Amino acid sequence: MEQTNRVVAVKEVEGTAELYVLIDFLNRNLKDKDVIFGLSKSNQPGKYTVTIYRTDV
Repeated sequence: MEQTNRVVAVKEVEGTAELYVLIDFLNRNLKDKDVIFGLSKSNQPGKYTVTIYRTDV
């Protein structure tokens, strides 16, 4: 069966040097809870979009 990702929440935040470290930390520690955190650059300068996905098998 194919895995699908469902968006749970989206939040735009200020970019910081530790943001990538935080997203990596969350993904490593919550992957067994079927949650994935995504990080992408926003259209606004200095802002990033954090997306939380729920993985359903």
